[in-house]
Amino acid sequence: VALTGVVINDSLVLISAINDRVRDGLPIMQSVIDGTCRRVRAVLLTSLTTFFGLAPIIFEQSLSARFLIPMAISLGFGVLFVTGIALMLVPCIYLVLHDARTALLTRFRPDLLDGEASAAGEAPARVDW
Repeated sequence: VALTGVVINDSLVLISAINDRVRDGLPIMQSVIDGTCRRVRAVLLTSLTTFFGLAPIIFEQSLSARFLIPMAISLGFGVLFVTGIALMLVPCIYLVLHDARTALLTRFRPDLLDGEASAAGEAPARVDW
């Protein structure tokens, strides 16, 4: 459950930054690149501070902390793993979902696309999920 909270936080930070760029009128690919680049440091710092906060428990040698060590190891290294995955997969999934949405709108509801964007075969400038 704790690891899920970190994943959701990282994903929301990335998606919020990407949506801000889209609202500013940037093309979708540039929005994803800029938004992700702007939030990499925040995501990494959040995850690293969580891992380093768990490090004393991971390296604890006392007998009373033995039952907490497996939980701290799984949470700490899970946070590091999920951070790498989130930084790669969230932007990719965002682009895939945007392309799928654009394809569906082009096929079934072309009236919802912007006039210039639909004529050029590009995605609309504003995306309301």
